[in-house]
Amino acid sequence: MPVFPKRKTNVSPDERPAVRFLTIDETSVGQRVDNFLVRECKGVPKSHIYKAIRSGEVRVNKGRVQADHRLESGDVVRVPPLRLPTVDEPRKVPPLAFPVVFEDDAMVVIDKPAGVAVHGGSGVSFGVIEQLRASRPDARFLELVHRLDRETSGLLMIAKHRKALLALHDVMRAGAGRKVYQALVVGDWVNDRQHIRKPLLKWLTAHGERRVKVDPEGKPAHTIVTCMQRFGRYTLVGAELRTGRTHQIRVHLASSGFPIVGDEKYGPDEVRREFARLGFQRMFLHAHLLEIPHPVTGETMKFEAPLPRACVEVLRILEQR
Repeated sequence: MPVFPKRKTNVSPDERPAVRFLTIDETSVGQRVDNFLVRECKGVPKSHIYKAIRSGEVRVNKGRVQADHRLESGDVVRVPPLRLPTVDEPRKVPPLAFPVVFEDDAMVVIDKPAGVAVHGGSGVSFGVIEQLRASRPDARFLELVHRLDRETSGLLMIAKHRKALLALHDVMRAGAGRKVYQALVVGDWVNDRQHIRKPLLKWLTAHGERRVKVDPEGKPAHTIVTCMQRFGRYTLVGAELRTGRTHQIRVHLASSGFPIVGDEKYGPDEVRREFARLGFQRMFLHAHLLEIPHPVTGETMKFEAPLPRACVEVLRILEQR
């Protein structure tokens, strides 16, 4: 009998889904417990999974854990009965092939368009990873190595097996790779090269919206900003991440007095409206360059994604002005 059967009327106690106890093997070592449950409980909304974790229904070795708890070999995970969506809730994910910059047996690097979330959740039914899995039904393993904001375009890495995923995570934690973005900011950037070191703290607005701010109680964050091209009131800059905090580039630039054009959270509304009249209706932030050791061979790899056409066109307009 399937663990999560379709909902029936007058279900007898013997037919109801039961608690499962799953032992972690090497294929899941190092994975976050929330991501493990998402894969094990296919079709169950993420909100139900996180609620079960918060309430203590999900346990590891009989103890309560947080969603970001990393699993180890031999751990026993208690998986409670979790409710599937009702029959009339659409759950089908449309497959979509994204532009592939690089692919081998260990990983795939795509050029993500702006306006597409990297995964479902927070009001988004599905994202890049769900659509990529739907377009590759025979792929046994596809997991995001890192994330990009929905309105950010550019290079995104996906691991094709767990050893590659863990190796790439280790590389990123050690700061061995390089991730460079291009951003159009409001204002005339002063220095050719500048290090921004400001601690960042996550917080929630009164409406429950996630935000980030510079705060002494936050986590250390380091961005290297270089001036690429000046347009009077605006400047095209390169931003290299030396740490990987949420909204790091956006908040570092905004807190320095140079918000990114089109940034709905940290940028001025009047600038966004001005560029919308020019036909530019996105945030000008693009993951341009990625340099990282290969997760299996260790060979240094370098990938580049050119600016999308919309970004190139708006730069041409600024040049003409």
